[in-house]
Amino acid sequence: MSNKVTVLGSLNVDTILRIPRLPQPGETLKMDDIGVAGGGKGANQAISAARSKSHVTFIGGVGNDVQGEMMLKLLKEDGININNVAKLNEGTGQAFILLQESGENSIVIYGGANQAIKTTVIQNAMSDIKDSDFLVAQFETPLEVTNEAFKLARELNVKTILNPAPATDILDELKKNIDLIIPNETEAELLTGIKVVDEDTCSQAADKLIDQGINNVIITLGKQGAYYKTKDGVCELVPAFKVKAIDTTAAGDTFIGALVSKLDTSFSNLREAIIYASKASSLAVQRLGAIPSIPYKDDVEKQLNNK
Repeated sequence: MSNKVTVLGSLNVDTILRIPRLPQPGETLKMDDIGVAGGGKGANQAISAARSKSHVTFIGGVGNDVQGEMMLKLLKEDGININNVAKLNEGTGQAFILLQESGENSIVIYGGANQAIKTTVIQNAMSDIKDSDFLVAQFETPLEVTNEAFKLARELNVKTILNPAPATDILDELKKNIDLIIPNETEAELLTGIKVVDEDTCSQAADKLIDQGINNVIITLGKQGAYYKTKDGVCELVPAFKVKAIDTTAAGDTFIGALVSKLDTSFSNLREAIIYASKASSLAVQRLGAIPSIPYKDDVEKQLNNK
């Protein structure tokens, strides 16, 4: 049975600059190529979930512009419900991605319409949220909107997943309504003050988040894999699949969308869901672009069966 997932998040048009390396301060550097594609953490996660056969609803905002129409078209192509995407006067969000030859990337974002949505979008989406198994959000939309969404989800007994990116302080009011938090190692350090470098420090950081009222923690560690811990003390570092990365832009978002598609609302199958999500992410990093790289369920399962 497919999960029903609502994603509250960002819709960005990505401008990808392919460069040999990051420039030094004051240095001018030639780029190898430039491209434009759809993206945004919210869009990537929603499309990843949809391609893993979840029924997905999106809550967000776009500008009343060509870029906004482009993003709505991309969501519709993957069968995502866009009835709760507001058209606003601000421009559609944009991201500028510096993609190095190594496959590593650095990203600068312009919030635009993503930052202009109001809490009214949550009330308007109440019936879709109520009908969901999971509500997923990041920090590329206003914090008060996320807070309102998670509060409503808790009242409706809908499980919540937070990807705290870009990292920022989390309101205590929000923490008590988070069922699962998924930071990467950098975000985990910013949230806990613990430098995450190995399994022991992952455990310490996870404990600190659990002590703050969050029942389940997954810390993604790039090529090292993903560490998970529950309030009951169940924990494990699940290794990543070894591949040659070409573009890591959508790796984390692909992981989250695939994970929520596989996850049981009891969170009893975290390990199984992480393995599936890790395989999806490993396929994504072997292709260029964010949305174009996100794999479909059949591809992921075929690769898992061929392991």
